[in-house]
Amino acid sequence: MTNASSLERRLRAEMTGDVLFDRFSRGRYATDASCYQIMPAGVVVPRTMDEALLSLAIARDEGVKVTPRGGGTSQCGQTVNDGLVVDLSKHLNRILSLDIEGRTCVVEPGIVLDDLNRQLKKHGLWFPVDVSTASRATIGGMAGNNSCGGRSLRYGTMRDNTLSMEASLADGTLSRFGEVSRDLSDVDAPDSTRALFRDMLDLGTREAEEIAARFPKVQRRVGGYNLDALVPRNAPNNMAHLLVGSEGTLAFTTKVELKLWPVIRNKALGVCHFGSFYEAMDAAQHLVKLKPIAVELVDRTMIALGRDIAMFRPIISAAIKGDPDAVLVVEFAEEDQADNLLRLKQLTEMMGDLGFGWSNDKRKWGGVVEITEPALQSGIADFRAAGLNVMMSMKQEGKPVSFVEDCAVPLPHLADYTARLNEVFARHGTSGTMYAHASEGCLHVRPVLNLKLEKDVKAMRAIAEEAFALVREYKGSHSGEHGDGLVRSEFHETMFGERLVADFREVKRRFDPKGVLNPGKIVDAPKMDDRSLFRFKPDYRVGELTTKLDWSAYPGAGGGFQGAVEMCNNNGACRKLESGVMCPSYRATRNEKDVTRGRANTLRLAISGQLGPDALASDEMMETLKLCVSCKACRHECPTGVDMAKMKIEVLAARAASHGLTLRDRLVGYLPRYASLASRFAPLANLRNRSPLLRKLFERYADISARRALPAFRSDVFVPPAESVGPESGREVVLFADTFNRIYERENLDAALRVLTAGGYRIHMPKPANGSRPLCCGRTFLSAGLVDEAKAELDRLVSVFAPFAARGVPIVGLEPSCLLTLRDELASLRKDNDAKAVGAHALTFEEFLVRDAEAGRLQLPLGTVADKAVVHGHCHQKSFGAFKPVEQVLRLVPGLEVETIESSCCGMAGAFGYGADTYDASIEMAELSLLPAVRRADQNTLVVADGTSCRHQIHDGTQREALHVARVLAMSLDRAETDSTSPAAKETSHG
Repeated sequence: MTNASSLERRLRAEMTGDVLFDRFSRGRYATDASCYQIMPAGVVVPRTMDEALLSLAIARDEGVKVTPRGGGTSQCGQTVNDGLVVDLSKHLNRILSLDIEGRTCVVEPGIVLDDLNRQLKKHGLWFPVDVSTASRATIGGMAGNNSCGGRSLRYGTMRDNTLSMEASLADGTLSRFGEVSRDLSDVDAPDSTRALFRDMLDLGTREAEEIAARFPKVQRRVGGYNLDALVPRNAPNNMAHLLVGSEGTLAFTTKVELKLWPVIRNKALGVCHFGSFYEAMDAAQHLVKLKPIAVELVDRTMIALGRDIAMFRPIISAAIKGDPDAVLVVEFAEEDQADNLLRLKQLTEMMGDLGFGWSNDKRKWGGVVEITEPALQSGIADFRAAGLNVMMSMKQEGKPVSFVEDCAVPLPHLADYTARLNEVFARHGTSGTMYAHASEGCLHVRPVLNLKLEKDVKAMRAIAEEAFALVREYKGSHSGEHGDGLVRSEFHETMFGERLVADFREVKRRFDPKGVLNPGKIVDAPKMDDRSLFRFKPDYRVGELTTKLDWSAYPGAGGGFQGAVEMCNNNGACRKLESGVMCPSYRATRNEKDVTRGRANTLRLAISGQLGPDALASDEMMETLKLCVSCKACRHECPTGVDMAKMKIEVLAARAASHGLTLRDRLVGYLPRYASLASRFAPLANLRNRSPLLRKLFERYADISARRALPAFRSDVFVPPAESVGPESGREVVLFADTFNRIYERENLDAALRVLTAGGYRIHMPKPANGSRPLCCGRTFLSAGLVDEAKAELDRLVSVFAPFAARGVPIVGLEPSCLLTLRDELASLRKDNDAKAVGAHALTFEEFLVRDAEAGRLQLPLGTVADKAVVHGHCHQKSFGAFKPVEQVLRLVPGLEVETIESSCCGMAGAFGYGADTYDASIEMAELSLLPAVRRADQNTLVVADGTSCRHQIHDGTQREALHVARVLAMSLDRAETDSTSPAAKETSHG
């Protein structure tokens, strides 16, 4: 844009919020969760609403269009445009007022739904438009799309729960949009606003009959402008309902007043199983007669994909019986749980009355699995909410594409509609996935297409035209939840008729005569299949890449690296602010740059040449990945499996190859090689910590923060007393003495030996064949991008451990990041049987003990050491499902109450927390929940953390010593031994 430089200069001069006009930042805002990509002229992240309005005014002066943006999770392209994007999610996210008795609140548009509900919960209230993207969807975005959620059967849509809005018109006029009388006698507003309202009400009067005739009679109708809000029969008319669903095209929202409801206190779920998808859809119209608050579909494809996702596998195992073609999750939520249980019983009876039974043939096979346990109910809800991402987890070029995904038809027609829709898909050589709101006749239907191929783009248009024709035939709505955007706006004339579309244009022109506000949506839209607007444009190419790790599970260049990067569908699960770990850096900064989605988008744009030559190894790319702590949370918590920690290794390798290593890279990466030498001269090696001058020099030349003490080397490093200890007849186990515990905290390895010896194990600590330096997993080399060096270390390790693994001996480690390297990165560097065997037998210390305890093989005489322990889980433990064993092992200690700190990453993350330019972010991450929780703990409470980095962060931030589980168990053994030899114990035994 010719005005971009002028726009940027003015914004920088007059705003304190972020002003982002570089190519990398704009690229991160060029996409949402749709198939579209449009590069904006620039992005602003205002600190106050006044700044947001100022940015609107400056853009207007410069002739630049404006698109407001919340979580950026729109599936129809509503939040992409080539003008100025205004991100309201970082700062404009407060509750401005709350009326508990009246059950209303006023919020800023950038507040995230889950965050709002967390704050309301303590008052017994919630906002029930519970969209599946609740962890990142903002109220402003939900109002823009007229979101619905899974429980709209009871609570209605966003429109039904919006009482009023305050907004700026395109010309800067601030106005309140709420209920008005037809004569506007109750409106206190500027003359221009009153004239606007008068024109809108007159339009409603003029077009009342056409609106009644052409608007679909289904609740899930969010297409076009809500002209039915203007007709006389709806008096008093709520002008806010015209803004709801307008996708930022009519006004710039500043406040939203919401209707609140009492929280759901009791629930019961019935998972209705069906051997036939058609029969499931036909049954929905009957199941809703029991007045559930939701009936949600999960089809065969979603169940199968969920079984391949670690976080959902146990949920599906518990809730799904046999091999259903579909299940309908029926939710009851009456105040009295007895009423819910009665309805659950009636549900089972109804399924029987409809002819379903567990012993029937496939067409009528089925029944109800009752779910009353709250944790499993929450797990099922999480799985259903992740439906989009689960469907997108297919590791292939073709993906389920959103363009007919939320059409709504009356329930009696749902079975026939879906059957005929599958026939449409088949005619065009594809199949579709279906899930979601069966109770409303609004399914998320996505045919699998590869939009890089012209033939599939043509199929996309043909399918859309045929699908919308079916919807018209059944008198349904072609836009039932996710709005219009670039996908459906083109089709309004065939759905609503020429006259109503002319009315839509009249509304747009009256509100925004110069077309400043998010043009191209709802009216005057481009063709939905205009490939110049696609994420994968006709000239989209990724050249061949040299990669270091194995990406063969995915398609595309770089041995599949391209396909792995493109797995990110921009749905934004990584933007959640609580629960789980992902994404710790985003939680600290709230910057799009610092979230997994932002990084994945940047990688995709870089490898496809859209960010200039050599972008993958550029300074800008390093800045993009700087705050990625490689916690691996995305590996576990991203339902599409975007493993940013692994991708970062590739980028660091490319950077090292083209730019060489920094001094810090060398100090961190080569630690295992020089650690033994440094230990011999420990006082000299530790001099840096005691000298302010050396601290400053290290900060200047090695980028190591002067504010942080480095782990102290010690001369008494851990040396195995022998290659094998313990009874020769004992059960064998290999103890992996990692570099960090061996050099810095040998007490942990000593404690582990004490515990394993007490358990009667034969403990092997084999040395390398040539007797050289100790074994290492290569973790530090990977953190510097030195993949070949890491592989060399792993080769040494595998050669020593493989013979033990071959005969089934467990390989046990104390440091989660090191031990779990054998289960993760090793498999990306070696595919041979020795490596596979080592990875298969690698267990954390707690996993090993729990396995033996459950098998009845663990005998440890333990004594009481404390009343309570608070436990912080290492990120890698959480990523690999290895944290629960930590809790289980600690509960073996008599009388010990175990409380898990609900924490994300500790923020230290290996060398990350020591960086001069990452120290502040490190502390911010720790202060989110971990450090405050430790400070609250009584001094007699044990603080437990298995990670070396975690323990150092806790010490630096609270001056509390955190213990490895091995040390807690060793203390417990010592206490039991002391108790057994005390005079009182002897007297008791003699007595």
